[in-house]
Amino acid sequence: MFKIPLEDVIAKIKEKAGISEEEINTKIKTKLDQLSGLISKEGAAHIIANELGVKVIEQVSGKLQIKNILPGMRSVETVGKVTQKFDIHEFQKEDRKGKLGSMVIGDETGTIRIVLWQEQADKLNSIKEGDIIKIKDGYSKDNQGKKEVHISEKGTLIINPPDETIGDIKLGTSTRKNIKDLRENDDDAELLGTIVQVFDIRFFEVCPECGKRARPKDDSFECITHNKVTPAYSYVLNVHIDDGTENIRIVCFRNQVEQLLNKTQDKILSYKESPDKFEEIKTELLGNQIKIIGRVSNNTMFNRLEFVCSQVFPSPNPSEEIKRLEENNKGTEENTEQTKTEEPPKPEEPQKEVQEEPKETKDDSSNTPTEEIVEDVVEG
Repeated sequence: MFKIPLEDVIAKIKEKAGISEEEINTKIKTKLDQLSGLISKEGAAHIIANELGVKVIEQVSGKLQIKNILPGMRSVETVGKVTQKFDIHEFQKEDRKGKLGSMVIGDETGTIRIVLWQEQADKLNSIKEGDIIKIKDGYSKDNQGKKEVHISEKGTLIINPPDETIGDIKLGTSTRKNIKDLRENDDDAELLGTIVQVFDIRFFEVCPECGKRARPKDDSFECITHNKVTPAYSYVLNVHIDDGTENIRIVCFRNQVEQLLNKTQDKILSYKESPDKFEEIKTELLGNQIKIIGRVSNNTMFNRLEFVCSQVFPSPNPSEEIKRLEENNKGTEENTEQTKTEEPPKPEEPQKEVQEEPKETKDDSSNTPTEEIVEDVVEG
């Protein structure tokens, strides 16, 4: 059975029926009251969609756009452009060994994670970001509220098929948050802040074949997949940003470092041999306003939250930010005006005045400073 998130059902009703989300939620609540204990909120939403003539599932076979892929589907066929590629991991479960890898692809309707199993995972070594991928006979699953397409040995993966093109990719919807409101495991969070501290770039050895971390062994380096290798180098850059509510450490890996600095891989690698040349770059970054999207993780070594970014926008669009600010202000003004125009309560009958005991008040004059920025670490 296909599992459709409640928010997707509501969005579909809103789009097709032309009614507000508030009205939809009212209808759902009414339906829940009518069928108390018999259906879930998701079930009520499906009933409302059916009553309004809204087709929630538009397509279940053939080549699907990413937005139309639902958890529980079999024989999934889709096409997308690779936006991220991750390492191949090997595992052993009881007497069975295996490996898996993953990547993110996108089309004009959204993005989705693709999980490759066993020999399919080896194909990641031939895939790079920007490639177009065609998938046949995959199966979709729900992973903590997010859709994934898995490809086993029965599935087919074609790299850069000649008859497929992809337009502008619609990136996943992120939620703008203040730093002070971030919580561990927040995902697809969006921050807008000013860079207040920049650390040195940290370089580390990786396997040139698969990109996995290469570890020192004897007088050389070893990859767990390709054994002895002559390592290549990847890098990580940490900065602190402040948005006026709090500050937080931002962790940028290779692709995000290149986005933030607007420099090529070769140029960034040159700082490994000449770290003094990066000092000027660090100074230039200070005070810059950036927009980032990513997830929140807990650094257990220092017991603090950090933000691992997946996308960096070093030059946020001023028009978009002004529009966002105006919309927020408009919403605030409307709420204030509504409060002003509400009918005042009718005066109560005069009552004998009673002297109340004075209430204890809490002193809110103290201001606790934010956690002091600690020294950078190579890995964390």
